[in-house]
Parts: sequence; structure tokens; C-alpha cells
Amino acid sequence: MRIDLNCDMGESFGAYALGADADILPFITSANVAAGFHAGDPQVIDRTVALAVKHGVAVGAHPGFPDLVGFGRRAMSCTPDEVEAMVLYQVAVVAGFARAHGASLRHVKPHGALYNMAAQDPSLALAIARGVARFDGQLILVGLSGSRAMQVAAEATGLRLAAEAFADRAYNPDGSLVSRRLPGAVLTDPAQAAAQAVRLAKEKAVVAHDGTRVPIAAETICLHGDNPSAAANARAIREALASSGIEVVCL
Repeated sequence: MRIDLNCDMGESFGAYALGADADILPFITSANVAAGFHAGDPQVIDRTVALAVKHGVAVGAHPGFPDLVGFGRRAMSCTPDEVEAMVLYQVAVVAGFARAHGASLRHVKPHGALYNMAAQDPSLALAIARGVARFDGQLILVGLSGSRAMQVAAEATGLRLAAEAFADRAYNPDGSLVSRRLPGAVLTDPAQAAAQAVRLAKEKAVVAHDGTRVPIAAETICLHGDNPSAAANARAIREALASSGIEVVCL
């Protein structure tokens, strides 16, 4: 059994520090680097990419809505053309830093509200896929497991889609993520996050907040760098996967 373990990171900005990227990187295989729209700035991107390359972690772009104040987690009304251009812009930024550090961009994962909206909106999903494919058709597009919109968009643009599930987020019975506005939406207990990661990798399922067993097939499992328990979660998840005989490899 194999699984990729990814983390959203590089989300500090200016004088504001967020996340424990240096402590997380030894335990993951793919890094989703914020591209400056929802978080991150040139120095943060540069530093994050350098650390990822140092640890042998695959570098990915993490494009989001232009919403620094809301951390990209607020829905925005943008046309498909706008979304395509903003994704292309952000992908190019992170790819440029990767190249400067002797690496190549491996994947693209939309962030926050852009990610969640695209999982349901075919036109938005296609706009994201077009932006990615215009830069490099060999990049892997990461999207929510079970999203028909993302699957169709990837197929239409010739991209490989990597289905994603979450170790540190609670699920609804329909396979969607519990809204962050609700208590318990984010899992901060490392043991709980580790158990969910192992279940996803071994059983291809999660247990929803109401106890329902939900089948979810995923190639990559995410943990959030802005989670206050992110570093502890990363260590616990990696150790639990290893002890369960699951090989952790990049996409």
C-alpha cells in the first residue's frame, strides 16, 4: 500500500508567521506552497520552496482567491476567465521559485474556497484546469476525492487528477467536509488525525461525524499547515502509516 502525504504551507505573510513548516517537512512527501494571493509573499515562497527541496519533498503550487484578509476561505464571484488567469499567474510564480532552486513543479492544488467551490462547479473546475494546463500539461491536478466536476475538467484538459482526502478534517455522511464554521470541523488531536489517515490509506474510507462509514478513494492525504497541531499531526500520521505497513511516496 502506498499513499502521498501533502501539506498546505508557506502561509506566513510579511511580519505575520503562520504554521510550523520546518517541523512538518521531514514527515511529508508533497508541499502545497501558497502563491501570494491568499497567503505567502516572495520571501516566504522562496524560503518554503528551498526547505521543501532540501528535504526532498515535491513542490506544488497552492493557488487561491485574492483574499489575504479572509485567508482565501471566503467565496468570491469571479468569471471563469478570471479564475483561469489567476491560477496561471500563481502556478507560474511557484514554478519560478522551484526552478531557481533546481527543482520542477510537480502538482497544483487549489486552496480554500476556490478548492471547495470547484469541487461542485464544473465551470470553475474547468477554469482551474485550463490555467494549470496552459502552464504545463504534465502537472498533476489535486482535487477532492469523488468530485465529478474536477474529474471531468482534468479529462477535458489532459491533466492527471490526484484524488485527495483529509487527515485533519471532519467529514459529512455525503463525503463532503464539515464546514469550518462548525465545532469539530478541524481535527487537532494527533491520534485522531493519524487514525483517520490510516483508515483512508488501508480501508479507503472515513467515519463521518455522525458515525457513518463513508467510502473515499484517495491517492494523497492532506494535513493543514495552519492547524495548531500541524507538526504533531504530521509526526503522528507518518509514524502510524509506517507502523501499518503503508509506504509514503510523492505523487
